[in-house]
Amino acid sequence: QRRVHGDASCFRCVCLASARICSSLYVKMKIAFFNTKKYDEKSFKKTAQRMNVEDELSFTFLEPSLNPLTAPLAADHDAVCVFVNDKVDAETIKILADRGVKMIALRCAGFNNVDLAATKEHGIQVLRVPAYSPYGVAEHAVALLLTLNRKTHRAYNRVRENNFSLDGLIGCDIHGKTVGIVGTGRIGLCFAAIMKGFGCRLLAYDVYQSEEAKSMGVEYVDIERIWHESDIISLHAPLTPQTKHIVNETALHKMKPNAILINTSRGALLDTNAVVKALKSKVIAGLGIDVYEQEEDVFFIDHSSEPLQDDTLSRLLTFPNVLVTGHQAFFTHEAIDKIAETTITNCLDVLHNRPSQNVVEPPK
Repeated sequence: QRRVHGDASCFRCVCLASARICSSLYVKMKIAFFNTKKYDEKSFKKTAQRMNVEDELSFTFLEPSLNPLTAPLAADHDAVCVFVNDKVDAETIKILADRGVKMIALRCAGFNNVDLAATKEHGIQVLRVPAYSPYGVAEHAVALLLTLNRKTHRAYNRVRENNFSLDGLIGCDIHGKTVGIVGTGRIGLCFAAIMKGFGCRLLAYDVYQSEEAKSMGVEYVDIERIWHESDIISLHAPLTPQTKHIVNETALHKMKPNAILINTSRGALLDTNAVVKALKSKVIAGLGIDVYEQEEDVFFIDHSSEPLQDDTLSRLLTFPNVLVTGHQAFFTHEAIDKIAETTITNCLDVLHNRPSQNVVEPPK
C-alpha cells in the first residue's frame, strides 16, 4: 500500500481541495481481469505472492471477455487487465471511465484492439507487455513450417491406424531455401537466427533495419523481392494501417507456387478471403497460421460440440495444406510467467506514479 500525498498526477491521490491539504489515506489498486483462463489466475496469484505485492494490488478474475456489455463488471475497480481479443473500443472505454477505471493493463504486446484516442479523451492510461517470449513465438512459427513441409501431422494420424505408407508425405529440404521475414523485431530476429541454423538464405523487410539482423547475414530488401524470391515467408510485423492485408491478392500472385506462408503475428496481416482463393487455385503451396483475422469469437473457446459459425475459417480447415493453431504460439511457461511479472510491474508503476517504458502513447 502507499500513502496518498496530494499530487494531482498520481493515480489515486485524494486531495481535500477546500482545505488545500492532502489526505493521509492509504490506497490499494483493484484490478478486474477479463477473459481470464485458469492458467492466468494461477500465474498472476503465484507471481503476486512471489513479488510480495498482495498488500498493494487486489485481483478480481472474470471469465467474460471485455466488451460494452461486460464493461460494467469493472465498477469499483481502478484498472482492468485485458487480452488480445477483448473489445476495448470507444463505447467500452466510456463505460469503464464512467465507473472510475483509470488504467488498462494489456497482458499482451499488441494494442490494435484498443481505441487510444478514446483512452486519451477519458484520461485512462494504457500499458502493455512489449515482449514475453520471442523465442516461444519464433519456435512455434518453425514448428508450423516443419509440420506443413514434412506432413508430420498426417503421418501421426496414419500410423495410429497402422498405415505406414509414405504416399503423399514427401517434403523438401529446408536447407538452402530462401526465407523472407516480414518484420525484424524481437520475434523476427529469433526466427531469423533459427532459420540461419537450418542453412537458409535470409531476406527481410522492415521499415527499421536491425544491425543485429545484418550481423547474422540478413539482407534487407523491398517487399516485392520478399514475394518474388522467397520459398518460405514468415510474418512478424505489428498490425498497423500500413500492414493490414499486406498479404493480399496481388502479393499472393507474386509468390512462388512452392511458397509456404506462415503467420504467428496478427491475423489481419492476411486478407483471408484472398488466401482462400490462392489456396484453391494452388497459387501457394501451404499456409500455417496461429492467428486469424476474425478470431475474436472463435479462439480460446471450446467449440467442439457445436458447428463452427465462421464460414471462412471452416473453409480454411478443409485444405490439406493448411495448418491452424488457436493463438498458442506465445503459450509457454516462460511467457506466462513473464506476462504476469511485467503486468504486475506496470500496475505498480502506475500506482506509485513511476515512469514506465511500457506505456502505450495515444495519438497526437
